Amino acid sequence: MDSETPDGHDLPTTPQTLLALLTTLGIPHETVQHEAVFTVEQSSRVNAQHAPLRSGVHIKNLFLRNKREEMWLVVAEAHRPIDLKQLGERIGLGRASFGSAERLMKYLGVRPGSVTPFSLVNDTAHAVRLAVDRVILEAPRAWAHPLVNTMTVGLSGADLGRFFAHTGHAPTILALD
Repeated sequence: MDSETPDGHDLPTTPQTLLALLTTLGIPHETVQHEAVFTVEQSSRVNAQHAPLRSGVHIKNLFLRNKREEMWLVVAEAHRPIDLKQLGERIGLGRASFGSAERLMKYLGVRPGSVTPFSLVNDTAHAVRLAVDRVILEAPRAWAHPLVNTMTVGLSGADLGRFFAHTGHAPTILALD
């Protein structure tokens, strides 16, 4: 294993091994390093400071759970408002709430602030279901954190779809616009 969580569990993947995996899969990508960001607002300020980050679609991620203990990762355009009640009904999750930091680490191997579609590489048990805003998959350039919130990786939406296929996570496609 590559690194360890604070509670002593091994993390299957680091940002470096993730980027190497993208290269191995033949997925072109670019990486921008920056200060840690925890919110869409903070990300927007950082994006304005780095030329490559000024174009393309930026992603926000919601790690959700329901009373049946089903876990979902919802990947949407960063500035899109999301109504959790409507979303839960739409994807069959029912009443949704945010997953705890402990669940996030257990299922996706990342900490709050670093939730990313790339964290599905750590869900080898396929315990997390995936829902993706269609504009992400259609984007010529989509930006997401590579398991940490001090870097952002850009790739095409189609290549992000290839990454999902590699991890074995077939997305539920959402038309959130």
